[in-house]
Amino acid sequence: MRVTHCPVNTAGIPWTNVQALRRRGVDARLVVFNRYRLHPEADVDLARSGGLARRQLTQWRAFAGLARETDVFHFYFGLTLVPKLVQFALLRALGKRSVMHFLGSDIRGKAPAELAWARRAGARVVGSYDAIRWVPDAHVIPPGLDVRAIEPTPPSARERPLVLHAPSSRLRKGTEHVVAACAELDVALEIVEGLDHRAAFERYRRADIVVDQLNAGWYGVFAIEAMALGKPVVTFLHDEAVRRTEEAFGVEVPIVNASKETLVAALRPLVESADERRRVGAASRAYVDAVHDLERMTDRLLELYAGLS
Repeated sequence: MRVTHCPVNTAGIPWTNVQALRRRGVDARLVVFNRYRLHPEADVDLARSGGLARRQLTQWRAFAGLARETDVFHFYFGLTLVPKLVQFALLRALGKRSVMHFLGSDIRGKAPAELAWARRAGARVVGSYDAIRWVPDAHVIPPGLDVRAIEPTPPSARERPLVLHAPSSRLRKGTEHVVAACAELDVALEIVEGLDHRAAFERYRRADIVVDQLNAGWYGVFAIEAMALGKPVVTFLHDEAVRRTEEAFGVEVPIVNASKETLVAALRPLVESADERRRVGAASRAYVDAVHDLERMTDRLLELYAGLS
């Protein structure tokens, strides 16, 4: 099977998927419009530049070449190589299969009519039972992580714990509320921004408590990595998504649920008790093993590809 993942490497999820598929013997590659600064990994960088016409020419040339050596096109973030109006019709005419893999902010809050075009793909994928609200017929495949490659670093027992927050967008993640809550507690706060992924990950290791976001209603790759390290994570979760996740995977979601109004109260038990930090951190690592293990994710992807028509 020859699979092309494209055209972005948002949060490193596409590259992780490609690497996992290769380990299973799949001829997989990642082709991106342009390399990202935080996640520059890709097999092919189209290095798009110039105006609309020049960028489209680059994309069409890439598609013409890739179509000859691809069985399945796995698209991400609501983007396609050529305009959506023709992309899926062309693939069907060429006998190629396709997947549209949504990653969160690309669908959050959109009306069904705005996402109706995605039904032209052979299958749709979302990463959580929160995101499925916007694409009800999607397959839920949580982001995968090579958990076994990550050595847990349990929270310390220091009296003034270190709270870490790593916003991709301060507004979307509710950073001002994180800062305000930490000012009411006896903690040190580190905000990680602008670092490449490897450098940022080493900062995560030092944390005692991690705060993800206070607005979106679910967690992302940052929280998954923190949980894999054995850190307690605090974030805002929608109750229905928690229920469906626990039913689907048979494991309790260990994340401490908090809104901007309840953040101080949610943090306090973790701040005051090193034992509680370690208890939640250990449960977090076990959860990632059960839900986000890379091998389980790869099984789900291969099963998806096998069912495409």
